[in-house]
Amino acid sequence: MPEEILQPDKEYLLDLLRKIISFPTVAPPGSNYVEIVDWLIPLFKEMGFATQKIVMPQEVFAARCSDSRLVGDRINLRADLDVGAKKTLVIYAHLDVVPAEGAWDSDPFQVVQKSGRVYGRGVSDCKGSIAALIATLKALMEKGRPKYNLSVLLTTDEEVGGYSGLCYLTDLGQVKGDLMLCMDGFCDDVVIGSNGIITWDVVVHGRSSHSGSSFLGINAVERSIPVMEALMTLKKVVQDRRSHLPASTALEAMGKKNVMPILNITMINGGIKENIVPDRCTLRGDRRVIPEESMDDAMAEIERTLKPLDVEYDLKFYPGYPPMMVNPDHAWVAEVRDAVQKGMGFYPRLSGAQGSLDQAYATEKTGIPTCVFGVGRQMEANIHGLNENVRVSDLMGFAQFLIELLRA
Repeated sequence: MPEEILQPDKEYLLDLLRKIISFPTVAPPGSNYVEIVDWLIPLFKEMGFATQKIVMPQEVFAARCSDSRLVGDRINLRADLDVGAKKTLVIYAHLDVVPAEGAWDSDPFQVVQKSGRVYGRGVSDCKGSIAALIATLKALMEKGRPKYNLSVLLTTDEEVGGYSGLCYLTDLGQVKGDLMLCMDGFCDDVVIGSNGIITWDVVVHGRSSHSGSSFLGINAVERSIPVMEALMTLKKVVQDRRSHLPASTALEAMGKKNVMPILNITMINGGIKENIVPDRCTLRGDRRVIPEESMDDAMAEIERTLKPLDVEYDLKFYPGYPPMMVNPDHAWVAEVRDAVQKGMGFYPRLSGAQGSLDQAYATEKTGIPTCVFGVGRQMEANIHGLNENVRVSDLMGFAQFLIELLRA
């Protein structure tokens, strides 16, 4: 007997997306978290989910979140459905979006549909996946139930690298399951790994004086030059390395076959006036760490590079999300790929992300096998940019993928 055709309701999905996008959950500062969670809770309750609104205590926020741009309560949503299955699938996405700056062609918080695409801040990263998930669950629950117990986590502050979302829930012990799907990704590939991230700063010290007698001072900006030169020499060494993880389909088309580590100098700040010798210059940057490297070794390598310099400086590291690598031969990886083929019509390749994911923190701490697969295409969606968009066919295809993954 042929399998019953089960499809999400397209108009319902698009209506959900319009509403979800209309909440400008911009981080920083972290706006409208309470409002969007309060709107989502009844949707999950109507489908039989038990819901929890998890609020980070202010004292924890103050201790763990040093970004002064973040204000207001940090609200996360957990929605659980127990169908009596042997295994629990954790599904994760984030509710926050980056600011929508610049000259958009339309209001970024009002979805516009044209030429087979929808436009709006977050349609790809990653509210489109949330709308598709809810539409999928509604279609499934009308016909029966999913084959897994479900734990849906919708969190905050991913876009600012914050602790207050998935990382906080992980440390609370709220990330519980046997398998995990992170929907914060593209639909080009199934991602099974990512780079870790360490941000760093170097404060180069000097001595101020009148610039007319600059020989009486020590110019911290000029003393920062050998620091930058040393880091740029190290950059070449670091970026000659390669991970075993394949690069994404989009990057492979640009000649990048494997995920690579990165060392960047991204900010410099020194001096207060043209005629004052600066006594301080701050360099900032980041180091992207492939899974074959360790975060500690990456930091130690920078320390060793700068130590021989005849420069007075202070070096600080701010380790962020770790690198991630999931066994490509795990049965969960094969199951996700098969569901993509059935739902979207192509068999996806496996790849790693050049960027860094909060998912990696949860995967490292819990050991739950994880795949990352989302809505939108890396070279089309223009996430974080003007006129962020996604194909309507990809939204529907992603929802169909979820049906194939979850149907009993």
